[in-house]
Amino acid sequence: MKFTEGLKRLLTFTTLATSVAAVGFPDCTQAPLKGNAVCDTRKDPVTRAQAIVKLFTVPELINNTVNGSPGVPRLGLPAYQWWQEALHGVANSPGVTFAPSGDFSHATSFPQPILMGAAFDDELIKEVASVVSTEARAFNNAGRAGLDFWTPNINPFKDPRWGRGQETPGEDPFHSAQYVYNLIVGLQGGLDPKPYFKIVADCKHFAAYDMENWMGNARYGFNAVVSQQDLSEYYTPPFQTCVRDAKVGSVMCSYNAVNGVPSCASPFLLQTVLRDHWGFDDTRWVTSDCDAIMNVWVDHKFRDTAAAGSAVSLKAGTDIDCGTTFSNSLPDAFNQSLIDEEDLRRAVTHQYASLVRLGYFDPPERQPFRQLGWKDVNTRSAQQLAHTAAVEGLVLLKNDGTLPLKRSVKKIALIGPWANATTLLQGNYFGVAPFIINPLIAAQNAGFDVTYTIGTGPAVTSNSTDGFAAAIAAAKNADVVIFAGGLDESVEREEIDRTTIVWPGNQLDLIAQLADVGKPTVVLQFGGGQIDDTALKANKKVNAILWAGYPGQSGGAAVFDVLTGKASPAGRLPITQYPADYVNQVPMTDMSLRPSATNPGRTYKWFTGKPVFDFGFGLHFTTFHTQWSSTSAKSLNIQTLLAQNRHVQFKDLAPFHTFQVAIKNTGKVTSDYVALLFASGSYGPSPRPNKELVAYTRVKNLRPGQTSEAKLPVTLGALARADENGDLFLFPGTYKLTLDTPGLISTTFTLTGKAALITGWPRDNTTTSS
Repeated sequence: MKFTEGLKRLLTFTTLATSVAAVGFPDCTQAPLKGNAVCDTRKDPVTRAQAIVKLFTVPELINNTVNGSPGVPRLGLPAYQWWQEALHGVANSPGVTFAPSGDFSHATSFPQPILMGAAFDDELIKEVASVVSTEARAFNNAGRAGLDFWTPNINPFKDPRWGRGQETPGEDPFHSAQYVYNLIVGLQGGLDPKPYFKIVADCKHFAAYDMENWMGNARYGFNAVVSQQDLSEYYTPPFQTCVRDAKVGSVMCSYNAVNGVPSCASPFLLQTVLRDHWGFDDTRWVTSDCDAIMNVWVDHKFRDTAAAGSAVSLKAGTDIDCGTTFSNSLPDAFNQSLIDEEDLRRAVTHQYASLVRLGYFDPPERQPFRQLGWKDVNTRSAQQLAHTAAVEGLVLLKNDGTLPLKRSVKKIALIGPWANATTLLQGNYFGVAPFIINPLIAAQNAGFDVTYTIGTGPAVTSNSTDGFAAAIAAAKNADVVIFAGGLDESVEREEIDRTTIVWPGNQLDLIAQLADVGKPTVVLQFGGGQIDDTALKANKKVNAILWAGYPGQSGGAAVFDVLTGKASPAGRLPITQYPADYVNQVPMTDMSLRPSATNPGRTYKWFTGKPVFDFGFGLHFTTFHTQWSSTSAKSLNIQTLLAQNRHVQFKDLAPFHTFQVAIKNTGKVTSDYVALLFASGSYGPSPRPNKELVAYTRVKNLRPGQTSEAKLPVTLGALARADENGDLFLFPGTYKLTLDTPGLISTTFTLTGKAALITGWPRDNTTTSS
């Protein structure tokens, strides 16, 4: 079949694809859908999808390969928008419409993932995700959103300069994998739920994506050169968990190329790894990042024309183009026999099979999710959960006893560019919050006599000292000085990477002058990435530092709950805080993890220098005593372990041992405690990591004198390491398990026998030729 110019003109309206709304449902009780097998709830989703997709003409198939799908009105299929966002709450995006006031004018805004990751609380993440998906469904039922939400961002936060690191749970792939598992289960309404998904989530950006625009290197044409060892062991484990274990409904391929092949045109990533190796089935779909299909030929120059670039991406496994390159160029690709009808029907079948699983075609009275409405948005319990999430993620980096503030403190000088922030507290990918409680409002609500002055401006424009005098005057007249500053969206966000990791502008100068006034001085450090706190750590006049990330709608209240002792800090840094010179030691474009002559090593696993604050660091208002309640046998045979777990489908998930630690609160303040268990030792290929997180849990509300058990289940996969081919092996050797970042207690065991394959990594036989 050849396209005529007339048929091509049918596609021109897709240049507005991103503005198509997702409003309404098909009606299976009326013609033309009535009687079609897509409406038969007894059949499986793929069969149902095929029954309607086989009726599409080729132009209709092509029309519906973009995120703003026009549907097929003649078949009773309405337009559908695949692009909704909900990184930490229902968010502004092409498919989400907030009302100007009244019903559906807002949604609960939780903290950014980097702060929620700092809580190390998997159940919290599941609860947050459940609230987000409930509100998302309510918006959908009101015709204000679709059913697919392009969240979460699970690329490991490897480089401190990355502008989008704030969107992730942190730098550790094991931690990110646990985070994403619980998030997906909460978002989708269970583990591969039947009969209906609550919503479909989307794990992004696959794969090895962690750069926006650094020193002229833009993400759109960047080729990430990654060893199979690093790809298997570091860059993809969260995606494996998301796809294979949590059964996510969709995946987004990234802008960058991996080893010469653009991710959205990579049969290795999208077919060999995603579908063949991890079992991403035909009810699930792949979307490109927005305009990434165009980048295949414009920026990567992987093909010479739009038609060829679209064809190679469609055939590789990209089902939806976020953009209009597919709709504009696939007619030419079809005419040139670069694609065929089977390629198109496969992609659209994936889409409609997913919609079937969402109950898109089924009677609303059969579906509890279709009954959700405005009453289910911004409930009192959702508001409390947003507050709890912020409190749990706050990390106390320094404290000489100044915190919690003494009851004698009445007058506060609140200074800095974050003190009276509004939407900045939400970070990026946010929606309309029902309210925002910033530090100024929270201080006033807490009953303090507050003198507020900005002191210095936002990060990019904070070189003027015009506000210093007023800030110093306020400090002299106060009982306590609180400076609220750090990074902001002007220096870290999508499309913007940092070139330095120092405190921006002249904020450090102002803090030093405020501290010299002689009043107790507390620094609130906001922002997703870390900045070098060496000067603040060393300055004895700076009494306390509290990291607060982007804390969401109740962020200010959470901060002041901790400052006043109403709540106790127990969060842990989910990323390493490096000294400022780190950025001069390795370029962002270097994707390798292990230390070398040109790389000091990345993340806490491999960094050979001394961090300012370690991954997992966090202080408390109380003290704890820890001791083992249960440890493993001192010597175990690898072959015996595998034989004992021969019925476990995925050997990396097979249990090794659940270590138990008795945690006793030996201080005077009720507090949570995050137990982090690290493994290290002389096993596996060199160079070996400093240590690796293998288990964690959060013990809650330990009262003074109370003891509670922290259960830390360790799997075979957590102890395994990848060889140069990316194959995951359990190696013989001596293993040391250590509790917590400072190494409170440790235990050792030895694995004997031969190294054993736990999980194989597929071989990449793709070519980089164009």
